[in-house]
Amino acid sequence: MNAEPDELDRTLHALWGHLGGGMSPAAQMLAWSDWAVHLATQPGRAIRAAIDGAAVQAPGTVHEPRLSGPQWDAWPFSLYRQAHEAAAHRLRTFIHGVPGVDRHHEQLVAFMARQWLELLSPANAAVTNPQVLQKIAATGGGCLASGAMHWAEDAGRMAFGRAPAGAESFRPGHEVALTPGQVILRNELIELIQYAPATPTVHAEPVLIVSAWIMKYYVLDLSPHNSLVRHLVANGHTVFAISWRNPQAADAELGMAEYLRLGIMGSLDAIEAVAPRRRVHAVGYCLGGTLMAIAAAAMARDKDDRLATLTLLAAQTDFTEPGELGLFIDESQLAFLEDIMSRQGYLGAEQMAAAFQALRPGDLLWAPMVRNYLLGERVPVTDLMAWNADGTRMPHRMHADYLRSLFLDNALAEGHYLVDGRPVSLNDIDVPVFALGTRTDHVAPWRSVYKINLLCDTEVSFVLTEGGHNAGILSEPGHLHRSHQLLKRTRNAPYVAPDEFLDRAQQRAGSWWPCFQQWLAAHSGPRRRPPGMGSPRHGYPPIGDAPGAYVLGR
Repeated sequence: MNAEPDELDRTLHALWGHLGGGMSPAAQMLAWSDWAVHLATQPGRAIRAAIDGAAVQAPGTVHEPRLSGPQWDAWPFSLYRQAHEAAAHRLRTFIHGVPGVDRHHEQLVAFMARQWLELLSPANAAVTNPQVLQKIAATGGGCLASGAMHWAEDAGRMAFGRAPAGAESFRPGHEVALTPGQVILRNELIELIQYAPATPTVHAEPVLIVSAWIMKYYVLDLSPHNSLVRHLVANGHTVFAISWRNPQAADAELGMAEYLRLGIMGSLDAIEAVAPRRRVHAVGYCLGGTLMAIAAAAMARDKDDRLATLTLLAAQTDFTEPGELGLFIDESQLAFLEDIMSRQGYLGAEQMAAAFQALRPGDLLWAPMVRNYLLGERVPVTDLMAWNADGTRMPHRMHADYLRSLFLDNALAEGHYLVDGRPVSLNDIDVPVFALGTRTDHVAPWRSVYKINLLCDTEVSFVLTEGGHNAGILSEPGHLHRSHQLLKRTRNAPYVAPDEFLDRAQQRAGSWWPCFQQWLAAHSGPRRRPPGMGSPRHGYPPIGDAPGAYVLGR
């Protein structure tokens, strides 16, 4: 008797979730009411905020990068900028620091206010943007005509689910994902790629790369010049990589257990057949690193000694400070997401992309729109941008599992995350760890990634590099304006806090890739002849060229 009302509730929640871009209206109302009630019951605080908010900022103070430059210093555009900055200043003084407001609610209110501020920026309107007005005058309005054509093209592509304009220039297996190799394992969740050797001898221990299931794996094998896979192969490493299948509605019940069993453990079984009695350097990126850390802890618990080292690239293991993504994670938000996913069996790539755009709307949403549709200029598409548009879906159960157990409950760091019915502890990991954070990462903040130092007592080499969540990883040798800091903590050594790390860590110019490759080599045995491609006699014959079939699934 309760099935129909429950179904009605799920349908309504899914509808509201779609209309609100995946944001729960209940979560928004709770945040606003918490803030408004506390502010209303503290009139003195409200009066002080009004006075402080009305204070004139120092001349030249600009918080919105898009409103900077000499064109914005001229009248009347300087007035538009001043008014916008004053409104932002007043909002900040009212929103932040109200005693009694839940911290998450304050962050959510500030986030929603920032969305409106970005929307109402004078940079977004032709009549208040000096650059647009100059371009209109110079082209006789031609830029607006070009922008209209760009808009029509983009709307058509979006309506038919096609990739953004320019992305077709970066096709896996043609312009990107070009490192030679063979698929040696295919199951219902992954393809395992073994890359062909490029040197007469190789380091004894192979490398397994595990990317996040929310992205296509070839972010680490983009163009030949910025492929981490190609860099490792060229330096004598036998490299394997997991390519996750893009799930469909029928895969709704695939969860963390299947990703561990079919993904990580299935790959290790195949690698053991190809390179018997050789331990593996496990490399995990983003949530792939979190999954690999869970697997490493379970293997240590079960006395499975097949790992030689563990590398975590921009990967969190403690989620108490998960960065700006935490704005979308509370009980109300998860209830809405789960209802959205229950209707379609997965979370769509476009829904995840919208969440990331909302975190940085000025850079990721409004600035490209102004350039494309008002200035009439196409933003040049890079290999990284094309990859970013080649999104993946997430099965209902998997997405709900990791959001609730990792982000909301922090079960892994607190020692109650279950694998095969029993809890795992990161403190059981006793292989050397290489952990990397990127300085401006808003997805996995480096101080959060750094917490691996609190959670295990093994040898940890921590690197902090320039860049963000993706660009900081794609930091090939020769990349301009790159540097990194490195500090090694020996097994059972005293904890070094993040600020102390910044003072003590060795500063190095250039890419972190050579540092990582040298670390892998130092933890490897003597070089030997490369293993064969696959192992037909053990059931792992080569079944197709890299990059495989799953990476092409949409």
